[in-house]
Amino acid sequence: MRLLSHLAGHRRVAAADLALSLILAGVAGAINAGGFIAIGRYTSHMTGYMSELADAVALADAALVASGLAAVACFIAGAVVSAILINWARRHTRWSQYALPLALEAGLLAALGLLAMVPWAGGFALAAAPALCFLMGLQNATITKISGARMRTTHVTGLVTDIGIELGKGLYRNRDPRIAPERDVRADGRKLTIFCAIVGCFFVGGVVGAVGFGAFGFGFALPIALMLAACAAPSFVTHYRRGRRGR
Repeated sequence: MRLLSHLAGHRRVAAADLALSLILAGVAGAINAGGFIAIGRYTSHMTGYMSELADAVALADAALVASGLAAVACFIAGAVVSAILINWARRHTRWSQYALPLALEAGLLAALGLLAMVPWAGGFALAAAPALCFLMGLQNATITKISGARMRTTHVTGLVTDIGIELGKGLYRNRDPRIAPERDVRADGRKLTIFCAIVGCFFVGGVVGAVGFGAFGFGFALPIALMLAACAAPSFVTHYRRGRRGR
C-alpha cells in the first residue's frame, strides 16, 4: 500500500518509478495490441505511422496522408498536454504533478470505452485511433518526465536495443592483462533485469489486451482505465487528507 501511495507522488523513490513503468508498459501493450484487434490500428508508437505517412505521400494517397498526420499530431498533442499539466502542477501544487496526467488518461480511456457501447456512435473507429495516439503520447511523456528520460513505456525498440547492449557486455571477455581491471567491460545486471521486465510487461499486456478487446470490444478499456485511476488516486487522497488536517 505504501508503494501504491508513491506511484504518482511528487516525491519519487526508485521502487515506485519501476512499478509505475511496469504498469504503464502493460497498459500500453494492452492498448496497442487490443486496439489493433478492435479497430485495426496500432497506436502506441509513431515509427509505423511515419513510414505509412511516407508511403502515402509517395503514392499520393490523400486519405492515408491525413490519417497519418492526425495520428502523429495527436501523439504530440498528448505529450504537450502532459508537459503542461506536470509543469503547471510543479509550480502550483507539487502533489499532483504526475497524478493529473494519469487521471486524465484514465478518464479519457473510460470515456472511449463507454462511447463505444453507444449504438449510435457512428465513425467511432475513425476517431478512436487518433484518440488512442493522444493517450499514448500523454502516457509516454509522463513516464519520461517521471524517470528523467530513462524509461519509455509505449514502445520497446529502444529497450530491446538496450537489452542487446547489456548482453553484449556480458558476453565480452576481458582477456588483455595490460588493461586495468577497473576498465573491464561488464554488464549491468540490474539494468538488464529492468529492461527485460518492462518488455515482458508490454508483451503480457498485449496478450491480455488482445484477448480482452477481442472478447469484449472497446468496453475492455474500462478495467484498464480503472487501473490507471488506481495509480493516480492515492496522490489525490493524500492531498485531501493533508488539506483536512491543515484546517
